[in-house]
Amino acid sequence: MLEKSVSHGVDFIDVRGQYYRYELIVVDNGVLREYSVSVKLGIGIRVLVDGFEGYASTNDLVTGSLDKLIDRAVSIARASRLRGKRVSLYERGVVRDKVVSRYSKDFLNIDPDEKLAVVMDAYRGGRSVDGVVSVMARLGLEYDHRIYASSKGDHVEVTTRLVGLGVYSVARHGDVMESIWDSRSMVAGWEYIGVRDWYEFARDVSRLAVEASKAPVVKPGVYQAVLDNEIVGLMLHEAFGHATEADIVESRDSVLYGRIGEKVASELVTIVDDGLVEGGYYVPYDDEGTRKRRVATVENGVLKTYLHSRSTPSTLGGEPTGNARAMDYQSIPLVRQTNTYMLPGDYGVEELFEDIRYGLYIRGRGAKGGEVSTSTGTFTFTAGPSYIIENGEVKGLVRGVMLSGNILETLKGVDAVARDLKVRTSVFGGCGKGGQLVRVGDGGPHVRVKAITIGG
Repeated sequence: MLEKSVSHGVDFIDVRGQYYRYELIVVDNGVLREYSVSVKLGIGIRVLVDGFEGYASTNDLVTGSLDKLIDRAVSIARASRLRGKRVSLYERGVVRDKVVSRYSKDFLNIDPDEKLAVVMDAYRGGRSVDGVVSVMARLGLEYDHRIYASSKGDHVEVTTRLVGLGVYSVARHGDVMESIWDSRSMVAGWEYIGVRDWYEFARDVSRLAVEASKAPVVKPGVYQAVLDNEIVGLMLHEAFGHATEADIVESRDSVLYGRIGEKVASELVTIVDDGLVEGGYYVPYDDEGTRKRRVATVENGVLKTYLHSRSTPSTLGGEPTGNARAMDYQSIPLVRQTNTYMLPGDYGVEELFEDIRYGLYIRGRGAKGGEVSTSTGTFTFTAGPSYIIENGEVKGLVRGVMLSGNILETLKGVDAVARDLKVRTSVFGGCGKGGQLVRVGDGGPHVRVKAITIGG
């Protein structure tokens, strides 16, 4: 395809090929509800003609169809002259590499009965807790092989395996029902499934659901709080990370527009985007073939850079950061996060509670998402079951914890950062943008904030 493109008068062409397989097993209240295998196989091409971009894709890989694919992409690029925007790609060195994420036991070779047995074991663990009225367990297995090549000589192959198991448990106490969803995923092979006790994992999820159904609702107000690793990651990704994506900044829909070099957080806060962090999703290269490097968007409280593709530096300055990502071969790469997290500090976790007379220990396990405005930095999140802090000690459980505020004010209020660091990804979800879903990771250490607004 690269050779054939020469006769079409294009300035640049890149090609992305993909073979993708996703296996999902769902056991709902003891019944096998789903055992599905989804497969994608195809090619997408991007061309630049006189600075205008055209994109086309197909899953028909016979020679004649591929010739038509180039014609279609070129026609789209020429039609873009009427209303499109000129694209200028950052010039970088040629990249040639072939990488595979770490694994030791390929789940593609595991018998389906063994996979189903793991899910049934987790289901039984969840139902073994008194007070639980419903349990669903699911196993996800993802294989993603991508090839990138360009007319500049780039050729990159990346193969990623992602596995995980999740449990959704519903408990009842009187007229109160409480649900908890929790999962664990890892970029690995079947060996990851084999080393965990999923029966006990599911029991733990159900026990939390039962405890939460008996817990009181937190009183609304402004609290001093300690945030755990999961809720820190959720807030950083949703409320801050999206505002650093250069295409959002270009459109001036980001609270961070024009603020490079400004203090946007406490000096204790350093936020990074990293494609290779332990526990996160594996992104050694983005979908433009750019090597993904660890980028500190915020360093000691100061905004240092945005996340870039190869085209966004032409309007905002900077250089590509390896953050052009596409859901699949059919999708155009957008500026996306990889793994967003805060770097650890010097405090022990227990030290964060010591000076709090009355506050909240806000947990991410069982969090149910929320809403964010990138243009203003405001957010609303529903956290998981959390705890009251009294005189430096963690006390009773509370449910229905809803956080709201402005992310920059919240980050400026960080007055202690712990040494622990946890980053997580998920085979069951990801980050949505522009109709596309990509796998991401997020996390951080435990963090203490001076004040956060809580709704019941």
